Amino acid sequence: MSNILEDLETELKIRGYSPATIKNYLRHTQEFLNFVQKSPKSITEQDLKRYLAHLMSGKSQKPSSVNLALSSIKFYFMNIAKKNIFLEVKAPKLEKKLPTVLTKEEVRKLLYHAGNEKHRMLIEFLYSSGLRVSEAVKMKVNDLDFNEHMGMVKSGKGKKDRNIILSKDFVTHIKSYLDTRKDTSEYLFTSYRGHITERMAQKIVSEAAAKAQIKKRVFCHALRSSFATHLLEAGTDIRVIQILLGHSSISTTERYTLVSREQLKKVQSPLDNI
Repeated sequence: MSNILEDLETELKIRGYSPATIKNYLRHTQEFLNFVQKSPKSITEQDLKRYLAHLMSGKSQKPSSVNLALSSIKFYFMNIAKKNIFLEVKAPKLEKKLPTVLTKEEVRKLLYHAGNEKHRMLIEFLYSSGLRVSEAVKMKVNDLDFNEHMGMVKSGKGKKDRNIILSKDFVTHIKSYLDTRKDTSEYLFTSYRGHITERMAQKIVSEAAAKAQIKKRVFCHALRSSFATHLLEAGTDIRVIQILLGHSSISTTERYTLVSREQLKKVQSPLDNI
C-alpha cells in the first residue's frame, strides 16, 4: 500500500496538483483499496461500482464528494496502475444548488459587526475583489498596486495568474492599516505562521454574520458570489466578471444570472396585467 501511495503522490506532484488535491486523491485512493481488499491488478469495474454505492447509501455522501472519490480512483488506475477499466462508470449527478448571495445591506451589516480592523479588512477584500478564500489569505502586499487600484493573483486555481480590482475605499483602509501594523510580513493578513489560514478566515466571516443576525448560511464564498451578482446587477459584462473571478468557462459565471434578485424583481407577474 505504501508504494502505491508514494507512486501516486509523486505523479500528482510532477503534474503540479495543489497540496489539498494531492491529500484528497491519496485519501480517496487508500479508502477504496481498503474497502475492496484486493490487489490493483484484480480489481474490476464492479468493485468500483460497489464502492460508489457504499459511499452514496452506506455513508450518505453528497454527489460532489463521490465525484471527487471517483476522479481520485480513476487517476490512480489510469496513470499509475495503467489499468483503464473504469471508463463506463458514470459519475452521480451533482446537486444544482443556487449560490448564497448577500444583499448590499447584509454586506454592510457584516462589515459593521467584524471583530476588529483586521477582520473588517479581510471581509472588505473578499467582497470587493471577488477572491477565493485560498487566494485572499495568501495575498502578498507587493502583489497589490494601490495607485492603479489593481492587484495580481499569482498561481491561482489551475496555476493561473489573473488581475483583480481593488475598491478605492479598501485601498484607503488597507493603507492606513498597514501603516500602523507592527510586523513587516510580506502577507496582507498575517499570523504567527505567516498568513492566516482558510479556516480562520471562514471563522471570521461566520462570526461576523452571527453577530449581524444574518439568517443565511454565510461563509467566504458567499462574498465571492455577492461580488459577482452585484456586478452583474450593475450592468458589468458577464465576460469581464468571468475574467475577474478566474473562471475557465463562461457557464460557471452564468449561474449568477440565476440568483440576481434585482433582475428578477424587474419582471412583472402576468397576474398584474389581467
